[in-house]
Amino acid sequence: MQAFHINWTRPFFVRNSDSPYFVEPFELLTTALSALSWRRHNGSILMICDRQAAHYYQTLGLSFLWDGGIHPLLDTIPEDINPMAFWAAGKLFALSAVAAPCVMIDTDFIVWKSISELFTGCDAAAIHREELSPQIYPGPEAFTKVRRFDLHAYDWSVQPLNTALVFLGNDSFRRYYTDAAITFMRSAPAADDVLTYMVFAEQRLFAMCAKKQNIHVKALGDLPELFGGGQQYFTHVWGFKQQMRDSSDLYDNFCLRCATRLRRDYPEAVSALSSVPSLTKFF
Repeated sequence: MQAFHINWTRPFFVRNSDSPYFVEPFELLTTALSALSWRRHNGSILMICDRQAAHYYQTLGLSFLWDGGIHPLLDTIPEDINPMAFWAAGKLFALSAVAAPCVMIDTDFIVWKSISELFTGCDAAAIHREELSPQIYPGPEAFTKVRRFDLHAYDWSVQPLNTALVFLGNDSFRRYYTDAAITFMRSAPAADDVLTYMVFAEQRLFAMCAKKQNIHVKALGDLPELFGGGQQYFTHVWGFKQQMRDSSDLYDNFCLRCATRLRRDYPEAVSALSSVPSLTKFF
């Protein structure tokens, strides 16, 4: 099954205009685990990114992680996409370029087993449903910066879908959803919130578009299962990132655990990974 990672660096440079590009050590380690585990259990994976990210991975000697290659397609993202508000826009533009069936995976998301059977009988899937918290998923009245996009064309009662992992088996729906999401993002170049606009475009519209198109979409799990140890298919690091950044002990321990897992399961990759300057101490 064809999968892909995504890295769009423009948001990084907007936030860090005087810094050379880098990816944090824990993210490099989860990227390696994510790519190598997918390849072992599920199929091919590629990286869709921009030229800056492609150069970065190639310079570090990490191109081998993606057997499908590194594809710098995201330099063509239009300038009217606000990289602060729509920091994950690269995911939607990447998804617009890959035909279904396909799986989109965040670089901090690891699939430990074969999951093809989980997609049986559905047209699309995502990792879990999200609660309609008004702070994260407000109503249409909150989107005051949107122009020429019909917010009332969708069912606002539908629970959003978390897109750390997304399966799309229906190519017509893939095009419908990504067209809607990209149109929304381009309709709000002055968006002034760094959370609500992005999760609407990426996660709420996914569920809304599925409802509108009568697409059978499946949630692969729920939050208690994912974070309570009730399943053995997935690890998503997202909620742990800030804790690591706040504690050097947590950070180093997590990286050491990742390196130990890589050394055990993928010894052929250790030489290249341990040669990355920011990772050497963990191996």
